[in-house]
Amino acid sequence: MASTAVRIVADRQRFADRILGLGHDVVALDAFAEQLESPDGGMRRLFSPRELRQSALRGRLKADGEAVHLAARWAGKEAVIKAWCEALGESGPLPYTVDTVPWAGIEILDDARGVPHVVLADDVALALSDALRGVYRGVHCGVSAATDAGTQPQGDARWLWHISLSHDGPVASAVVILAVCG
Repeated sequence: MASTAVRIVADRQRFADRILGLGHDVVALDAFAEQLESPDGGMRRLFSPRELRQSALRGRLKADGEAVHLAARWAGKEAVIKAWCEALGESGPLPYTVDTVPWAGIEILDDARGVPHVVLADDVALALSDALRGVYRGVHCGVSAATDAGTQPQGDARWLWHISLSHDGPVASAVVILAVCG
């Protein structure tokens, strides 16, 4: 029995060592819906065409509207940035400022089963990989990049995103973990 407990603790420690960052965000649905419907259309530009299409479809299928699903994706994008920043720690400058984050290049997309995933555009994935390489020397990794086939770059390891989206009542929420695997 004691050896099983020791093995479980060791397995948990190995997993914990691989978590680089954690991000969480909450979005007020009413305020978000107002921003989304603004005549300048600024909020919609922060989403990719695929995110807009998936959210509209899901809103029709669930009869709860597009805004709810876009709000959850927005919370996901914010949580991605927070996990990324935590992973970088105080190691140096962040690759983006508040005004230069390529929001549409950080996609929160559902797979064929409806499970959300973080998909980064190639330039965003490269920025993440470059930034993290400076922090985690000795970990030579690729990064989860935007590819329709879902293939990963070759290397000893890769950055891996875990994401959970939710909405209930007046809020949408997302939790993101950035880990290294391989």
